[in-house]
Amino acid sequence: MSTGLVAGYFLFVLAAVAGACYAYLAQRREPDAAGNAVSSALLHGPGSGGPRAWFLGLFRQVGERVPVGQPASDPLRRQLAAAGYRYPAAVTTFYGIKHVLAALCGGSAAWISFVNRGDLPTALIAGAAVGGFAHMMPDRVLRALVNSRCQRLRQAVPVALDLLVLSIEAGQSLNQALIDASAELRDSYPDLSAELAQVHLELRAGKSRADALRQLGERSPEPELRKLAGLLTDADRFGTSLAPALRTHALFLRRRMRQQAQEAARKVSLKLVFPVFFLIFPSVLLVTLGPALLKMMEEFRKIVGS
Repeated sequence: MSTGLVAGYFLFVLAAVAGACYAYLAQRREPDAAGNAVSSALLHGPGSGGPRAWFLGLFRQVGERVPVGQPASDPLRRQLAAAGYRYPAAVTTFYGIKHVLAALCGGSAAWISFVNRGDLPTALIAGAAVGGFAHMMPDRVLRALVNSRCQRLRQAVPVALDLLVLSIEAGQSLNQALIDASAELRDSYPDLSAELAQVHLELRAGKSRADALRQLGERSPEPELRKLAGLLTDADRFGTSLAPALRTHALFLRRRMRQQAQEAARKVSLKLVFPVFFLIFPSVLLVTLGPALLKMMEEFRKIVGS
């Protein structure tokens, strides 16, 4: 009986592991598929149907009618690229979002103010103020998206360095190492995977490796990505051994991240002083001294009454 249970449990675990491996391998694509996905996003933008694509098309049409959104050299395109939006219609779509949001929020604020007060000048001032604030909000959101993406890229660089070291020490070229690293990082770190896949696409398009790596560092304000691009460029230019340099840089990054985590952990006690003093300490005083204070007030009333 026990032998049958053990054998059944073993077969169940074996089937579960085999099913999980099959599901994982079924959703994996070839290394070049990551580059094809990035090229599709660069040419056509995110999504090809559904409500999201409809709204993006609406915003793009609104942005195309604004003269400021037309130039391809708009400095906003650099910020959008740093946030991960590199398809051609990204600038016009962003301007469309800004103007539609400003019109909706400003019109709603003006209508609400006019209904409540019945004063047209006050309603226009309220609509202009709310519309101007709404017009600036996408810029703040874009800045937050850029910072968030930079943080994700910073966390992914040490893993990418380890993958590059393994590929290069296995005898692969730098181009093939970038392809393999992009494919392996696609699920865990899609941002850096897209950056490496774009480098592969630029190399396939005929661009020199130095230019492709230089643009890799210039597309994002993250300094660690620039250091990685500079390290690969210098190793390719001077012909030095790439694997030891990448391994040393990965160790340096992990040591510095560990030190930053320890520094942040030591700052927690100091940062907790303010919430403890202003929020928790008054509550503790209220719970501990409140009954005693009420008892003292009751005794004082008895003394005064007598």
